[in-house]
Amino acid sequence: MELRASRLAVAAAFLSQGLVFISLTTRLPDYQDRWDISELTLSLLLLMMVLLAGVGSVVAEALAKRRDSAWLLRLGLVLTALAVPVLTTAPAIGVFVGGLAVYGVALGVVDATTNMQAVAVEHAYGRPILPSFHGAWTLGGIIGAALTLATSALPLEVAAGVAAVPLAVLFLPFLPRAAGVLPTVPSDVPWRPLLLVGLGMVVFYMVDTAAQTWGAVYLDTTLSTPDGLVALATLPYLVASLAMRLGGDGLVRSYGAVRVIRVGALVSCGALVVVVLAPSWPVAVLGFTLLGAGVAVIAPLSFSAAARIAGEGVDEASRQARVDAVIGRFNQFNYAGALLGAVLTGAVGRDDLRLGFAIPMVLVLALLPLARAFAPAAGEPVAAER
Repeated sequence: MELRASRLAVAAAFLSQGLVFISLTTRLPDYQDRWDISELTLSLLLLMMVLLAGVGSVVAEALAKRRDSAWLLRLGLVLTALAVPVLTTAPAIGVFVGGLAVYGVALGVVDATTNMQAVAVEHAYGRPILPSFHGAWTLGGIIGAALTLATSALPLEVAAGVAAVPLAVLFLPFLPRAAGVLPTVPSDVPWRPLLLVGLGMVVFYMVDTAAQTWGAVYLDTTLSTPDGLVALATLPYLVASLAMRLGGDGLVRSYGAVRVIRVGALVSCGALVVVVLAPSWPVAVLGFTLLGAGVAVIAPLSFSAAARIAGEGVDEASRQARVDAVIGRFNQFNYAGALLGAVLTGAVGRDDLRLGFAIPMVLVLALLPLARAFAPAAGEPVAAER
């Protein structure tokens, strides 16, 4: 019962993170209008946020030497709850930028620690459940996108209300670490296979961040979508992603991670072709929907594979501590992908976002050779991986 309670608590933390992030990114066209921000300036602000998220993840890894991931997750949730009202109600652009900076740090802390918690719970269950955790993030994103659609005619300040969600999650029973065990990253960690899995995660976050950060802007500026419907770049994407993540545990058991990732890469490339060539906004929305299905399970499979690799040959008492330390560092691949997705897409597409989305359209095919790095450990069924 305690383990189930921790599983629900960690899922709620993922949901909170997705809800806040998507409720903010789907409002980016509104922030552009309020502060008269160009695509290039917005790219620089997103670059700042992503870099600070990387800092937050490093801070989480460093603090994990003294505090467990449950405590650190609560710290990140508090920072999120403080930052969101500041940036959504800012009376001046400087205050907005400051709030965005604090949110960036909080984003990194929560990203790292939710995945630390998730891989620990998955190991305790003894079967793949990471896709369902990331499905909770997606469900939160759907709620955030739906809130944006429902409140599109209201002042931007109403978005500050989402800060109540991370505050509520603070009090849930996250999974504690075994007393007296401190995390370390020893020299025998197999970094080469971790690097290959990490590159797969870079590709995912490049595609995912491009879609979630620039999708609404693309519909707004390139395809003349009605103002109240620009969040449709994100909402169907998340719905398709949620459906795949909820079924992802079974798909991986039936067909293997390698095959699932390779098929997903091909679907994603085709979906981005539809987005880039879309003659109208409904066609682009269809492309974003297919994209959500294609890339959905790559991130959870990345963290699951990284935890498996990091924990091989380690006694049970120290496994969670060691995996916490490795996941904190592994999470940096998240922000490398986010940089490519948010910043490169916006910079290349500053005059025409069709060109910006052509970047992930090509690079997502890198998942085809990288997929083999996600194969299960020795002793697990491999027939589906061939």
